[in-house]
Amino acid sequence: MRFNILEIVRQGLSGNSGWGPHWRSPDPKPEYDVVIVGGGGHGLATAFYLAKEHGITNVALLEKGYLGGGNVGRNTTIVRANYMLPGNSEFYSHSLKLWEGMEQELNYNAMMSQRGIYNLFHSDGQRDAYARRGNQMISQGDDAELLDRAAVRRRLPFLDHDNARFPVIGALYHGRGGTARHDAVAWGYARGADRRGVDLIQNCEVIGIDIEGGRVRGVQTTRGAIRAKKVALVTAGRSSQTAAMAGLRLPIESHVLQAFVSEGLKPLIDCVVTFGMGHFYISQSDKGGLVFGGDLDFYASYAARGNLPMAEHVMEAGMALMPMIGQARVLRSWGGIMDMTPDGSPIIDKTDIRGLYLDCGWCYGGFKAVPGSGFSLAHLVATDRHHAPAARFRLDRFARGAVIDEEATGSQHNLH
Repeated sequence: MRFNILEIVRQGLSGNSGWGPHWRSPDPKPEYDVVIVGGGGHGLATAFYLAKEHGITNVALLEKGYLGGGNVGRNTTIVRANYMLPGNSEFYSHSLKLWEGMEQELNYNAMMSQRGIYNLFHSDGQRDAYARRGNQMISQGDDAELLDRAAVRRRLPFLDHDNARFPVIGALYHGRGGTARHDAVAWGYARGADRRGVDLIQNCEVIGIDIEGGRVRGVQTTRGAIRAKKVALVTAGRSSQTAAMAGLRLPIESHVLQAFVSEGLKPLIDCVVTFGMGHFYISQSDKGGLVFGGDLDFYASYAARGNLPMAEHVMEAGMALMPMIGQARVLRSWGGIMDMTPDGSPIIDKTDIRGLYLDCGWCYGGFKAVPGSGFSLAHLVATDRHHAPAARFRLDRFARGAVIDEEATGSQHNLH
């Protein structure tokens, strides 16, 4: 069934009794050409592009829980391409272009809203850094506009522009950035992959990886052994654990990143605002809730929840930027498990084990990378050649010293 206005009207008039499941629930087959481990946004996008772009449909995607139950459903939904360094810049530019055509490609409403992103700056040094970043974004083919104090005050009158410690003196505006509905992105890619013949297998945990003679032969799961010519590990914060099944030790630490949602409010913020000095970012969902977050909890953890000191820090930063949100009640919070690399940039690469591929290390940039990551990993799995926009995301860059340190904070996981 394709979604369109006539079908929606027809279903509405018939009591919505004609809708079918979005995807099948098949039992695993004994063997596949490709097995993807991980049913989040990146894994689902990889399965979709393997089928659509390369015609590889004998694919199983294995998820130990339910599709979209990890980080893709535990984030602040921001989509952007405002990166500066070579490697990141071209990749996120490519990913944003895929975002812009994704809903038509999937025939699914992911609620993509290019409402614009304002990165505030509070000093002359920050202004110069954002001017450089904006020039790099424009040279990459993306949009950027440097705004002065008056322009920001006119566009964002609800901020505390004259905060004694961090007065707002301008912003870098990225108009094509915005937000999307996180779980709808997972559902759209799941539906698209299923329609092309991919088996999406939930409640199927991988507990081992079979390797013979330096080549992957398949995986062991809680639902039996599955043979495969190629295996892709796309497990976000669990990447170190799944890679260890193949005898690999990754340069990754897993950290918690919290996010919060307020009660529903009348329309207030029609954009995304980031407060770099306080490490705080905020937008408003279509249901009216303020969606906001801040920094990592700064300790290694696999818990999908955070600690109270960081929650307090985020609330303090929000109050410093927008004092009136102190009137709102926090409805809920959650934590995503971030797979942090030493330089804050991801890994999409082959391993020394033939037929085994990695997609990991997305730090807190994983959601905006969903379509680009899936497209690039599918290209690598299908052709054994790196997709050009992701060509610098090599695993060996840490040994070669060719790090992509976007934040210029050094090679330390918890600083990114």
